[in-house]
Amino acid sequence: MTPDRLPEPGSPHGNGRGAVRSPILRTEGLTVRFGGLTALDNVTLAVPHGEIRAMIGPNGAGKSTFFNCVTGVLRPTSGRIVFDGEDITGLPPHRISQKAIARSYQITNILPGATVLENVRIAAQSRHHSWSLVRHHRAFVDVIDRARAVLDAVGLGDKEEELAANLSHGEQRHLEIGIALATEPKLLCLDEPTAGMSVSETRATVELIRQIATDLTILIVEHDMEVVMGLAHTITVLHYGEVVAEGTPAEIQANPRVQEVYLKT
Repeated sequence: MTPDRLPEPGSPHGNGRGAVRSPILRTEGLTVRFGGLTALDNVTLAVPHGEIRAMIGPNGAGKSTFFNCVTGVLRPTSGRIVFDGEDITGLPPHRISQKAIARSYQITNILPGATVLENVRIAAQSRHHSWSLVRHHRAFVDVIDRARAVLDAVGLGDKEEELAANLSHGEQRHLEIGIALATEPKLLCLDEPTAGMSVSETRATVELIRQIATDLTILIVEHDMEVVMGLAHTITVLHYGEVVAEGTPAEIQANPRVQEVYLKT
C-alpha cells in the first residue's frame, strides 16, 4: 500500500528547523516475514538528520520489528537499511552499535546491582575498544569524565553512587537513556520511553528527550499520543506492517485513514 504521504528523502518537512537535511536513516522496501506472517511489508522511509521521528500504530503493526531490523536484532527478509550513507542491512547488534546507533528498551535494561556511574561508565568504555587497564591512567579518567557528563545530561549527576536498583522507575528509564547516550550515538531509538511512568515522570522524560535531541536524531515508538504529538517533528503510521500515513502531528491527527485504524476519533 502506498502511504498517504511520504516526503522525498532530505525533505525539510517536519524537522522543525526550516533547512533541507539529508536522511541519516533510510529504508528501501524493508520486508520481514515469519513463515506466512508478514510483519513488515515494503517499508520505505527517510529520517533526516536532527529529526524526532515517531512511529505509531496498533499492537502488531510492525513497530518493534522495524526497531529490531534497524538495531540488528532481526535480519530483514528483503530490502535495505542505509545509515549515514552506509548499507547496514543485516549487520549484528554489536556492529550496529559501532556505527553509532543506540537503543533503549520497553522493559528497562540496566545493571541493577551496579552503581549508576558504573552503568554509564561501562557503556562509555565500550566506545573505546582499545582501552585496557595497562594503558595510561588518563584513559580511565576520560571514560569517567564522559560518564559523569552523561549523568549530568540526564539529571542523575547527584545519584552516581546509588545502586541502579534503588532508583525510581522514572530515574531508571533516564539511566537507560544515559547508557545509550554514553555510546555516543548519532541515532537514538527509544522504545516506549514513558511506559509505566507517572504524569510528572512523563513530563520530565519529554523534556529530557527535547534537550538531548539538539545533538542527535531520535526515532521513537510511543503509545502515549500526547507525548507523540508534543515531541515529534514527523510521525510515521504503521498498520499490519505497512506505512499508511506520514506527516506532521497536525496532519496525522486530521488524517481519516489514521483515525480509522488507530486514533479511533
